[in-house]
Amino acid sequence: MRKLLSVIVMAVGLPVCALAGQLVPVGDIPVPADNPQTPEKIELGKKLFFDRRLSGDGTTNCGTCHDPEQGLGDGLEISLNYPTTRNWRNSPTLIGVAFQKQLFHDGRAASLEEQALFPMMSAFEMNQNLDYLEEEIRSVPEYVAEFTAVFGDGDVTRQRIAMAIAAFERTLVSRNSPLDRFLQGDEQALTPEARQGYAVFTGKGGCATCHYGANLADDRFHALQVRENPEHLKDPRIAATRRFVAKVSGFADYRNLAEDPGRYLVTKDRKDWKAFRTPTLREVAATAPYMHNGVYATLDEVIDFFNAGGGAGNGELKPLQLTEAEKRQLRVFLEEGLAGEPIDFSYPKIP
Repeated sequence: MRKLLSVIVMAVGLPVCALAGQLVPVGDIPVPADNPQTPEKIELGKKLFFDRRLSGDGTTNCGTCHDPEQGLGDGLEISLNYPTTRNWRNSPTLIGVAFQKQLFHDGRAASLEEQALFPMMSAFEMNQNLDYLEEEIRSVPEYVAEFTAVFGDGDVTRQRIAMAIAAFERTLVSRNSPLDRFLQGDEQALTPEARQGYAVFTGKGGCATCHYGANLADDRFHALQVRENPEHLKDPRIAATRRFVAKVSGFADYRNLAEDPGRYLVTKDRKDWKAFRTPTLREVAATAPYMHNGVYATLDEVIDFFNAGGGAGNGELKPLQLTEAEKRQLRVFLEEGLAGEPIDFSYPKIP
């Protein structure tokens, strides 16, 4: 599928380099020039997002793994899967996904339009044939009418399905958090302990080195040597998925692969071995468990991981030597300061 050219409108008008290390309030979302937002397209995308026709056996939809009641993740260590298979990575939240330049934990998609089709086609996720999906959606008169209203004619294509879903996903933005109000000058927006945690976040903790800008993420990939989940390593279905993904990615020794290579499978660059995308921290208290494999159930575990300098052998982190009080303050900031107003949302009626 052709990658759509994004016209990036950065929050508060600053270029990327100027935002490094800075925390800024959420501004306008980036919108591709050839997929403009319209209310009708957003509503069509919402219906498709929650339509079980998108899965091969008609039991799941995008909202299965990106549940509004679960912080737009699914609350599981690794994502749900097609029957008889197992997924191998955690379901990332869709909150603020409009601001991400590269999608998935390994960054293999460059746009939401491109990303939307991957789970539908995946043998261990929705396992749908896209040619058949087009015919399924085209057989529903209400959808044909909506596609005509949105795109000018009733031709249902996978590209248009992806464009509509992407338009809906761009509305999933956390706004007006205590941090946003604090950055806009409201000194009382953060509680005293959260303000102390903010100082740790931007200072001794070094969190803002990678978690900055409007989405609190640097759009980069880091090999922090997050440990493998030992229970996952025992599951033969996860092993099959790991080998399958490595095989179709062109990794020659896929049969002997016993860990997640991360972004390496995309770039084939050794520096990307076990590197994963920096996640947004907005609404982070609602998106447990954490890391690409959901190995940490709580924010306290994540803070301990970073305080210890990351996983053994990583070359990016050093021990932080935070005190127990500083760790608590940081957790309070993450829990309280980054929780925005509820996203305005209602479930659609599926035709």
